[in-house]
Amino acid sequence: MIGAVTGVVVLVILVVVVIMSVGSARSYGIERIARCRAGHLFTSTVIPGASIKAVRLGNVRFQRCPVGHHWSLVSWVDPSTLTPEELAAARSRHDIRLP
Repeated sequence: MIGAVTGVVVLVILVVVVIMSVGSARSYGIERIARCRAGHLFTSTVIPGASIKAVRLGNVRFQRCPVGHHWSLVSWVDPSTLTPEELAAARSRHDIRLP
């Protein structure tokens, strides 16, 4: 009985920690420009050491593209390689925002 109660307490603590870290993610998240395999550009929030919205696969991520509304492999883009129009387009579209 005590083991079950301890397990529930640990689970509740873990859930609270995850909710708190996701809720404060915007304060320490990094905005990066990404491109899906279809060529769509968008902005994504990256939380160092965490992968909440995507599955990391080496240098690429598998996540939902907010432009084409599809799941795709996504890679980061160096903003200096984009035209001003591409940069504006990427910054106007954002993937799922964290609370």
